[in-house]
Amino acid sequence: MAQPGDAPRPAVGGNDWTVQAADTIERVVVGIREKTSVPLTTVVRVVVFGLLAAVMGLVIGVFGAIVVVRMLTAYAFRGEVWASYLVVGGIFVLPGVFLLRKASSARTRKGSRS
Repeated sequence: MAQPGDAPRPAVGGNDWTVQAADTIERVVVGIREKTSVPLTTVVRVVVFGLLAAVMGLVIGVFGAIVVVRMLTAYAFRGEVWASYLVVGGIFVLPGVFLLRKASSARTRKGSRS
């Protein structure tokens, strides 16, 4: 019969099974973390920094348009704001027309294949 204070002793030739179990659990947890948490963190960083860049680009674009209108009004058209708006509007319309044509041509090509 076991006496009080007698602790189980590890086997003489092998490692302690508790250490092996702890190492196995740690290996499994680290493996799962590397396969799930690390890629998820990377995706979240890309989304956050992408949104930040998009918002900053939008703000810079709006301020740029304002500066161009003010500069054209002050220096090129001598106070004629409508002419500045016409020029800046034309600058924005041209890429819009190009993208609209590209989208409609892609749609007609897709429809003709069916």
